[in-house]
Amino acid sequence: MSISRRTILKYSSLGGAAVATAGLPRFAIGGTAKIKVGVMLPFTGTYAALGEQGINGLKLALAGQGNKLGGREVEIVTLDDESDPSRAPANATKLIKGDNVDLLYGTVHSGVVMGMVKVARETETLLVIPNAGAAAATGAMCAPNIFRTSFSNWQPAFPMGKVAYDKGYRTAVTMTWKYGAGTESVDAFKEAFEAAGGKVVKEILVPFPDVEFQANLADIANTKADVVYVFFAGGGAVKFVKDYASAGLRKTIPLVGAGFLTEGTLAAQGEAAEGLLTTLHYADGLDLPANRKFRAEYKKAYGKEADLYGVQAYDAGMLLVTGFGAVKGDTAAKADLYSAMGRTVLDSPRGAISFSAAHNPVQDIYLREVRKGENVVVGIAGKAVTDPARGCKMGA
Repeated sequence: MSISRRTILKYSSLGGAAVATAGLPRFAIGGTAKIKVGVMLPFTGTYAALGEQGINGLKLALAGQGNKLGGREVEIVTLDDESDPSRAPANATKLIKGDNVDLLYGTVHSGVVMGMVKVARETETLLVIPNAGAAAATGAMCAPNIFRTSFSNWQPAFPMGKVAYDKGYRTAVTMTWKYGAGTESVDAFKEAFEAAGGKVVKEILVPFPDVEFQANLADIANTKADVVYVFFAGGGAVKFVKDYASAGLRKTIPLVGAGFLTEGTLAAQGEAAEGLLTTLHYADGLDLPANRKFRAEYKKAYGKEADLYGVQAYDAGMLLVTGFGAVKGDTAAKADLYSAMGRTVLDSPRGAISFSAAHNPVQDIYLREVRKGENVVVGIAGKAVTDPARGCKMGA
């Protein structure tokens, strides 16, 4: 299957014993060689902090195994993808054909990951995605060799639609940057909200990465809607939340969003974020043994607190540990490797996760409220939420 030009453009607009015998000759020769992991993450620019968590979480998981996968030592080859979709295919090809990596790992940006998906499918190289939520990666472009340990953009957003309706809201405004992650998020909220009986009365799309929101806030005020759902992250999330509060809208129209709105941004948002409700598959203070252990080990290793992005990366590492352990490090035993990865259930810091037939995580989505500068879990918005994987024909 080839990836359509339309699909690539959509995400570039950002601005899971039988074949072991067959693999024995190669494995016998290269059994002592290192397994090379090609890492594509943003180490500079807007998403550099996410890239840092992405590499740290992976390394922490591998360190717990003596830096080995299936008994073989691991070598990590890193490449700064600079969040540039136009360079993604060339960068992924360089790692595979130039650096001879055994698998690809990355990335943050949905547009970049779709370039990686294209190359991974063409070269039949294992790709593990620790963040980017592009629906097509485990939807229309799903493949046996593509796994994701983070989320689809649909997953955190869809449960918020019912949460909003159950709170008595009947009309809503949605707002996001005009790019793949944002539009998929607001579309998922709308799907659930309107299925419950609500109505989205206005949809606002802002050019990425524009953070001048004043005219949009005036439009929102004029709608007199019951609630506003937004998808913003990073600096844009900080600016929007502060502007929304400064405009006095928090007093008249409640603001909700996907958890990225308040993930890693609360210190900068300050009082403006207090009381905000968001839905996400993790919260720092989750009272789970696996979370307490992970956060303590992360802080000891890196001298700083972990966040969602570190969790997703750690889980990606543990998925590789499980898969390669099942095939004893045999990189040629691809069918067995993918089968083992697909059957994996991880005791993640976020709670138990398994993998759907499309290789997207099946996970709980938490309802969180900002209280005294923290995202506090106040309930479960969706239990074992499974992305619909629309268009996935794997195994069909």
